[in-house]
Amino acid sequence: MHRRTRRTLLIVAAVLLLLAVAVFLRSKAPPEAARLLPESDGIIYIDLKPVRAFLHKDLKPPQPVPEYQQFIDATGINWERDLDQAAIALHRMDNPNGPNGPVAYSMVLVGRLTGRKLNAWLESHATSREDYAGKTIYNIPSEGRTVRVAQIGYDMVAISNTPTTEQIHSIIDRHRTAALPFAGSSLLEKHFRDVPLLSVAWGVGQIGLPFNESGAISIFGFELPLPADATIVASLSPVLPVPGKMGALRVRVEEFAPNESEAANQAASLNSLVTLARGFTAPLGDNTANNALKALLKDASVSQHHERVIVTASLPAGFLASVAQ
Repeated sequence: MHRRTRRTLLIVAAVLLLLAVAVFLRSKAPPEAARLLPESDGIIYIDLKPVRAFLHKDLKPPQPVPEYQQFIDATGINWERDLDQAAIALHRMDNPNGPNGPVAYSMVLVGRLTGRKLNAWLESHATSREDYAGKTIYNIPSEGRTVRVAQIGYDMVAISNTPTTEQIHSIIDRHRTAALPFAGSSLLEKHFRDVPLLSVAWGVGQIGLPFNESGAISIFGFELPLPADATIVASLSPVLPVPGKMGALRVRVEEFAPNESEAANQAASLNSLVTLARGFTAPLGDNTANNALKALLKDASVSQHHERVIVTASLPAGFLASVAQ
């Protein structure tokens, strides 16, 4: 083989290898929307595209309320149709009685959301604006706090209601380096590896903060034996008995206890709570919320692995369609 031809083939092979490595790394990396989030106490992410793909025949969008219909008419944006991904950072507030309550939010939304109509709507509702790194941040008053909104890409919107501009500035700064597959906050770097593959929704860190009542996490009226600042990795993954058809949603919640002894105590308490909850919910009437809770508790199981407490359960796929109506 001619030396020049061999050299060309080697260069092509090297380029293809680099591309393959880049694609592999990207597949293992957190979603871009999550990588753009600032430092936070917790992160929640949901990918709506696969949910729509699996449930498109069953989904019936709800009738918009008048205020929401006005937003749709003004911007052309319908969240049920146009939002594809949402990544939300949770920020614990020093003063839980302040305008933000115990938790403030920063988020990156992805989908068919941006454009001139949204710009015009933001212009009409903002009381002030800030130009930062080539992006316009619109400051919109809402219930005693300021909500900051910026279009950061052709399909991305950044929103933050934190007391300062630091968080939305960080999102814009991270957007410049979004091509780096493992860039992101320290929380994402530490715990994304614990998120199960193919999860359509997940949360890491202190994601119990929004459910904090008197220092404990309360869900469906049940107070969990976990502190509100517990480090948790939770996920929803589809179970596909038939290719292209979602049979159920696998729920997995993993808590990182301080030590094995504490993990054993919490696992025992959670097991008792599950048993108790099954008895309480058995006589409840037939409706969407009650049926979902019963299905969740039916095959819920609690296990302990060293300092980790793991809870698994499942929800019928039709639950998502019913709550979307």
